[in-house]
Amino acid sequence: MILYLHGFNSAPASRKAQALQAYLELHGLLDRFYCPALPHRPAETVAVIEAAIGRCGSQPTLVGSSLGGFYATHFAERRNLRAVLINPAITPYVGLESYLGTQQNLYTGASYVLTRADLDGWRALAVERVDPERYLLLLETGDEVLDWRYAARKYEGARTVIRDGGDHTLQSFGEHLPRILAFAGLTARA
Repeated sequence: MILYLHGFNSAPASRKAQALQAYLELHGLLDRFYCPALPHRPAETVAVIEAAIGRCGSQPTLVGSSLGGFYATHFAERRNLRAVLINPAITPYVGLESYLGTQQNLYTGASYVLTRADLDGWRALAVERVDPERYLLLLETGDEVLDWRYAARKYEGARTVIRDGGDHTLQSFGEHLPRILAFAGLTARA
């Protein structure tokens, strides 16, 4: 089972979530994919992810993009899960401080206010040390939002693919789909 965790101000309608869902459907594995809508409040997001893991009925492989990668790391370490991290946020409680105030979800249009309590919520979820064996790390050096080198250092020893150029959306995402499927231990049915 693959549990996809989208990023900040994103949604299940994001390009990567939709591409992964379509790829799994093409290979007869649509029933092995779940992508919940994650709330903007950290505590609410944790509850949604906990419920999603329970819904999966087994040990899902987490696939987290940006802020979703931060959450995936928290749950991978806490629940002994494997995770694919796509340009993951390492310290969102620092990086998103400049976004304090009114925000709007890029996909749903919903508005909300990002607060210091949200930053504190992320800080409380931070994982200092990771077991690199749990991770597949996908990075592009042209990421204009997050410095890829922070992730490369934090997850040193993990299976890592670094592509020159690209951007925060991971332009090379399509080429990684077979790798993600293999990492999750899924075999095409169709």
